[in-house]
Amino acid sequence: MPFDNPGPEEIKALLRRVKTIAVVGLSPKPDRPSYGVSQAMQKFGYRIVPVRPAVDQVLGEKAYARLADIPFPVDLVDVFRESAAIPGIVDECLAINAPAIWIQEGIVHEEAADKAREAGMCVVMDRCIFKDYVGLMG
Repeated sequence: MPFDNPGPEEIKALLRRVKTIAVVGLSPKPDRPSYGVSQAMQKFGYRIVPVRPAVDQVLGEKAYARLADIPFPVDLVDVFRESAAIPGIVDECLAINAPAIWIQEGIVHEEAADKAREAGMCVVMDRCIFKDYVGLMG
């Protein structure tokens, strides 16, 4: 059965309750989509937590090499990595009890998304969090 994203009301409710977003694959380069989307979400009032090895900070926030290294809970994990990386990231999310994962536009891994959902996570896949925020909340 193909993966179904939550409906607009459920996505709106998720965006309302989220305060802290860990962004896996957040690039320090301003011309990258992960940077622009994260910067916009930061301006909308979300705390952005960069998850990227070998970087000290991005967008004024301390960066962490892995989700497990973040010393506080996150409300949402936003993923800017290729499809092949998704299963491992879902496993990391489950290990830290992340309540939700957002897999960005153009990235699809149905098995991993199903595994996350079966474990109780809210899962959004192949959608842009910035576009949804603007479309639903703006």
